[in-house]
Amino acid sequence: MKNDFLKGQVCLVTGGAQGIGWATARRLAEAGGTVHVCDISEEHLATAREQAAKLPQAGRFHFSRCDVSDRAQVETWCAGILKEAGRIDVLVNNAAFVRWQDLVDMSVEDIERSMAVGFNSIVYTTKAVLPSMLASGRGHIVNIGSSVGRVFAGGSSAAYSAMKAAVGGYTQTLQAELIHTGLHIMLVRPATVAGTDFFRKHVPSSRMPRLADFVPPMAPEDLAEAILQGMRRRTLVLDVPRSLGVFYTLFDHVPGVLRWLSRQGGSARSDFSKAPPSRHG
Repeated sequence: MKNDFLKGQVCLVTGGAQGIGWATARRLAEAGGTVHVCDISEEHLATAREQAAKLPQAGRFHFSRCDVSDRAQVETWCAGILKEAGRIDVLVNNAAFVRWQDLVDMSVEDIERSMAVGFNSIVYTTKAVLPSMLASGRGHIVNIGSSVGRVFAGGSSAAYSAMKAAVGGYTQTLQAELIHTGLHIMLVRPATVAGTDFFRKHVPSSRMPRLADFVPPMAPEDLAEAILQGMRRRTLVLDVPRSLGVFYTLFDHVPGVLRWLSRQGGSARSDFSKAPPSRHG
């Protein structure tokens, strides 16, 4: 069952050459899918190609450079896959642009790029693949949101939180619109995924609240496994870990209390640049 869930299916992953995207791409291939990865970074693409060549599923990977904030590039990428493969069965929207700064320090251009890469790209890819999926009456669209797009307690980037909130609203409205079509649309809202460039390059622990130390971080491979399980079960909103529900409830009913808690104890003490041991390889 583990290796044939996506047998013969064509999968797309944006921002797929590192971190969560690359872990998810590998997991899709393990499940039998043919995986088309796009990324803007030539360095990450080169590394992913080298790693893919050593995997048992090496022949299932295809890599392309694509700036997903550019509508024309996205449409060209998707159209080429549709022409070659004749179908697209799975779309994972993972690409994001991260600048973890206070609003007063962040340029308007970086704020606009945050939305362009993290939200506009989802609009472009969805519009590109939806006609084919609707015609076949099947398909999965997986959008990577975030817990910081659900809880606004400080410590994060206003631009990043706003972008992830937009992803959440768009995805859940899309679910309602497509409820009778046979398509599965899933919003994924992870907490801390450690050991990625997100924390190695963009978000030091000093920018995280002490509260973050009490939500166990996960490895990218564990989130990828959760995504696959969510696809199998046709989950609509996947919160990882499930304990995030406690924070959501607090924020919904007593947001001031959660904001107060997030200010206690100073900065996080965990080193989120290092991935914890993964249970799924």
